[in-house]
Amino acid sequence: MRTIASSLLIAVLALLLVSCDESDTDDPKQVVISLFGAMEKNDQAALTHILDLAELMKNTETDYAIQTDNPRMWTSPQQILDDLTGEGATKKAWFRLQRIVNKAKIMGETATVKVTFVDKEASKGYTPTFGLHRVHGTWKIYSFQLYK
Repeated sequence: MRTIASSLLIAVLALLLVSCDESDTDDPKQVVISLFGAMEKNDQAALTHILDLAELMKNTETDYAIQTDNPRMWTSPQQILDDLTGEGATKKAWFRLQRIVNKAKIMGETATVKVTFVDKEASKGYTPTFGLHRVHGTWKIYSFQLYK
C-alpha cells in the first residue's frame, strides 16, 4: 500500500513540475525572466531554448548592449551566447544594472516585453523592448530592441 501511495505521490509531483515548465514557456514575461536566470548561471544550453539565435544574428542595424551606439556584428550564434554568459560584455553591463521585467503584451504569435535597466549611479534608465515570437509553440526571444 505504501508503494502505491509513494508512486502516486511521485507521479503527481512530476506532473506538477512538467506543468510549471510549460507555463514558463507559455508566458513571454517568464521567458525573459528565464533569460536572466540562464545568464546568471552561464547556462548556454538553456539560452539556446530561450533565444531565436538565427533571428538575433540577422540584426545588423542596432545593438542590444544598451550603452553603445555602434552595433556589433555577430558571425556565429556562439558569439551571442558568449556575450550573454561568463565575462561577456552584455552580461557584465546588464548585471551591473538593476533589471525590472515589465508586463508582456501579446499580439497573436508575437509579444513584447519592456525591460527597464536602471543605472543608479548615473541616475539613468534604459527601456528596450524585447521581441518574442512563437517557434513550434514556444515563445523565443528574437530581438532585444524593438522600436515601436
